Amino acid sequence: MKPTDFSKYLTKFLSEYLTVQKNVSPNTIKSYRDTFKLLLCFSLENGLPVEKITMQELSAGYIKNFLNWLENERNNSISTRNTRLAAIHSFFRYAQIESPESLYHYQQILAIPIKNKNKQAIVKHLSADGIKLLLEQPDKSTARGRRDLALLSLMYDSGARVQEIIDLTVKDFTTGGNPTLTLFGKGSKIRRIPIMNKTATIVEKYIAENNLNLVHKSEYPLFTNPQNNKLTKEGVAYILSKYARTAHTISDKVPARINCHMLRHSKAVHLLHAGVNLIYIRDFLGHSEIKSTEIYARADSEIKRKALENAYPELVDSNLPDWSENGDLMDWLSQL
Repeated sequence: MKPTDFSKYLTKFLSEYLTVQKNVSPNTIKSYRDTFKLLLCFSLENGLPVEKITMQELSAGYIKNFLNWLENERNNSISTRNTRLAAIHSFFRYAQIESPESLYHYQQILAIPIKNKNKQAIVKHLSADGIKLLLEQPDKSTARGRRDLALLSLMYDSGARVQEIIDLTVKDFTTGGNPTLTLFGKGSKIRRIPIMNKTATIVEKYIAENNLNLVHKSEYPLFTNPQNNKLTKEGVAYILSKYARTAHTISDKVPARINCHMLRHSKAVHLLHAGVNLIYIRDFLGHSEIKSTEIYARADSEIKRKALENAYPELVDSNLPDWSENGDLMDWLSQL
């Protein structure tokens, strides 16, 4: 079967354009690749085989249906939807240079706007008790359970993105009087995060148990699967979801469904509750701008407002008579 124009453009986009011409980071390339993997899954679900996808098939309407599928079928957040759309926009900006005769078709896709977030949305996070309950779930009598405890403890304590966690090597964790974790974030930015002593002890024991403290293993992945390959995003999400479901059967403090970013959100909110300055939280999380961190301040204010409302004495009797039942008053209002 003859290769389609879509397969040709996508291959060149991922393997040449992004890497050579744009020099984007490996994590960005992975994110773009994952976007198109999802697009292929969507196509298969809708009866369009991968080998038959053409640029003409990928209309603006088709892409909008894909984005709706991400939100409604896969329960992706608006942020994730917009990230996927950004990858698609980048691809079609590249495609319009490669085939200008299809410029109008491509620009219809480039005209699809990002979706505005609800600015009043509450940041989903776990309480301190919820985090404690979650971390009590791994079976510490098994090697797998001890690995999972080290993984989840470090994810929460560092506030790291899931990609930053799975990219960790043994040398990125520094023990001693002031244990730290070196993270490689977006845009290849490096930051060093202080780690609590309790978390450091858990990770140190995990490293010793798996002989990862040997000199020649310093470049090994810190967390691996049974095949000794580094964990994937899907693998980490599975581990987290498994323990969340177990914790939820004990208490509603942990929701039945949880995602990796909720641990990061939880750490940020807890730092804010502890009185940590917003500028430090920005640097801790690796945000490039303070406005990205301000969502936690807004969330914290909303939480405090609701707590005050619940605790505030009821100054007015809520059992007042319903004025609409007063016939004389209703007649008077009708005559106005």
